[in-house]
Amino acid sequence: MKNIAFISEHASPLALLGGIDNGGQNVYVAELSMQLARKGYHIDIYTRRENTEVPDVVEWKPGVRVIHLTAGPPSHIPKEQLLKYMQEFTFQMLFFMSTHELYYELIHAHFFMSALVASNIKKATGIPYVVTFHALGLVRQLHQKQQDGFPPERTLIEKHIVADANLLIAECPQDRQDLMEHYDADPARIAIVPCGFNPREFYPIDRSVARDFLRLPQHDKIILQLGRMVPRKGVDNVIRALGIAKNYTRCNLKLLVVGGESELPDPGLTPEIGRLQQVAIDSGVYDQVTFTGRKARSILKYYYAAADVFISTPWYEPFGITPLEAMACGTPVIGSNVGGIKYSVVDEYTGFLVPPHDPDLLADKICQLLNDTPLHTAMCKHAIKHVRHAFTWHKVAADVHQVYNKVLSDVQKQVKVLPTKKITDHAALLHIMNLLPVFKSSAI
Repeated sequence: MKNIAFISEHASPLALLGGIDNGGQNVYVAELSMQLARKGYHIDIYTRRENTEVPDVVEWKPGVRVIHLTAGPPSHIPKEQLLKYMQEFTFQMLFFMSTHELYYELIHAHFFMSALVASNIKKATGIPYVVTFHALGLVRQLHQKQQDGFPPERTLIEKHIVADANLLIAECPQDRQDLMEHYDADPARIAIVPCGFNPREFYPIDRSVARDFLRLPQHDKIILQLGRMVPRKGVDNVIRALGIAKNYTRCNLKLLVVGGESELPDPGLTPEIGRLQQVAIDSGVYDQVTFTGRKARSILKYYYAAADVFISTPWYEPFGITPLEAMACGTPVIGSNVGGIKYSVVDEYTGFLVPPHDPDLLADKICQLLNDTPLHTAMCKHAIKHVRHAFTWHKVAADVHQVYNKVLSDVQKQVKVLPTKKITDHAALLHIMNLLPVFKSSAI
């Protein structure tokens, strides 16, 4: 049995989804860890403590533990403000490992701050690490510009990680290209492994049954948008397209927007909902848009199945798990022709690809799909077949297993035997911390 440490500093598998900082990375960490455990791995997931009530160690699933480390105040802190606590996170993880006499063959870091911790631990113990960035700072800056709230040190840290990690996991070809173009990554040290979906969780349900369950009208044409409520997800683009499409179809169109910081839609807790409500008013479709608030993951399949089409038009998207889940439920997807979406959605086969800021073209594709019953029926069938073939978490775990084996094999060839350095002297931890690199924005 291989012992693997996951580091996911801000995205716990135990968190409720739909909020600003809880989304695809949480799902990725949760599903991949469970699948790897079924393959015989023991996975410890290290994440930051966000409240004082959660235990230090949660025996979450067979072969998977979630370990909460205190790094900064034990409360929710936006991920853009967490970097200053990563030194403490590193110390706490090393302390936990030494106290419990733990050693890991490999660390899998998720996001750049987790990768910084993994890099520090590699320097202290020799444990190799791989990283899935989930998002790249320079790509984010290209789209968000002054709205990007991360500290400038992020760029320097990511460039360090690209050079230091044993292997980089890109989630799609665009992610790989971005790593090479913006970070000068060695293509030989990049493996492409996509995200996935769980077929036991997302599967086709009769549309009328799903609508009865959710108490939705049977004869409306329902558009679904589901995910985190932040501007870059482009929900405003969908609302504006609805305002255009309503004039070119005889259908009674309705848009469901699922997500937010609370179970009921609250602009106070989720300011993006307030902004989108104003967009709906300005677009003349306020009565056709329903904000549902955050929904339990166990009922999301009913929303996917109840919809006639799922739309996701973010400005950029490292991968995007929700389109996979929608297609798994037999719902065609209209998505942005960016990042992972253009990798997972097959244009004119499982749905359509459109530019991210073009409500007119999006409206045209909505009308084309919803006014053509044979096309819609065919895309529903194609979507299910496509994702079941290429994007299950079982397949993702098999690919990650191969990545781990490659890294461990390469390390073994380099040093003849795998490193077994443990930190057993607690006093030595402070000395180690003083040796770790400090990243300052002035160095960029």
